[in-house]
Amino acid sequence: MTRRLAGLSTGVLALLLANSGFVQAPQAAGQSAPSATPTTSGPSTALPTAATSPADPKWLNELANWRAARERLVDAPDGWLSLIGMTWLNPGANSVGAADDNQIRVADKVPDHIGVLTVSGKSPGAMTVLLQAPKGGFPPGLMVDGKPATEGPLAVDSDSPPVITWHGLTIVALSRGGRYLLSIKDADSPLRTNFHGLRWYPPDPRFRVTAAWTPYNPPRMVKIPTVLGNTLDFPSPGFAEFVLDGQPINLEPVTEPGHEDTLFFILTDVTSQITTYKTARYLHTGPPDHGFAQPGQLTLDFNRLENPPCAYTTYASCPLPPDQNQLPVAIEAGERLYTPR
Repeated sequence: MTRRLAGLSTGVLALLLANSGFVQAPQAAGQSAPSATPTTSGPSTALPTAATSPADPKWLNELANWRAARERLVDAPDGWLSLIGMTWLNPGANSVGAADDNQIRVADKVPDHIGVLTVSGKSPGAMTVLLQAPKGGFPPGLMVDGKPATEGPLAVDSDSPPVITWHGLTIVALSRGGRYLLSIKDADSPLRTNFHGLRWYPPDPRFRVTAAWTPYNPPRMVKIPTVLGNTLDFPSPGFAEFVLDGQPINLEPVTEPGHEDTLFFILTDVTSQITTYKTARYLHTGPPDHGFAQPGQLTLDFNRLENPPCAYTTYASCPLPPDQNQLPVAIEAGERLYTPR
């Protein structure tokens, strides 16, 4: 079954890091903050360098398992390949369905009227999204979080917003920057049914580095640009330093509430637009060995670099790397450019 979404403008659509993990770093008492933003002019001390030893069989097995899980995530029935449309919810009533009289029209093989999402309130934090039945009631089989749909407010500002489903169709309202964004996915979308796997560089232990970790106390705010041209403010608990191909490198992660045990790095390198995705690749790591608020060491395995959602669908818009994360080296590791059939 193939469905298509009509009436949505991709130029104003955005989904920002629905599956990305971040960390909120604790503050250590008595720890002073670094005096300046990290630079790549050179290490102040001897920095860790990339590994040159043969690949460890245990590491190879763990990497293979991680990559297999990554592929299952991309190919999931509600994964990025199933995304068929996104649109902002306007204040007031937003009817959804296949009929021409809907504000948000999902065309072909869905009910004429699925439901009405009504946005009320004017200021962030004081707005609500109410799910209401269309004339004639909800269509048979419409579910909210696995239960038959009923009218009422949706907790769209939570870390796990309610999921509306009808057979293979998934609809989720997401809170984004004081507005609400409607994500619509179809498990039978052509992108998903034609999926033929991800492409990876061969595992290379040279790109598994141990970096020196320097904390910010307190964490500082970092402006992260997006494909849409706006910027997002995220906290960064510190930065990682290492040497790769003879060059000193700094990388600055950001963090977000809801994923408190993960650092999130957004970066490009010399391979971008050649063999890897043009705008960014992402890397998620655990905490440094002494925690986020203390100096220490951090393992960065670039063999686990992954593409952003916008590498798979035109209905996603992704954060871009800050200037300090645009690297002057070629990281020939991790996920390569995805080429759909």
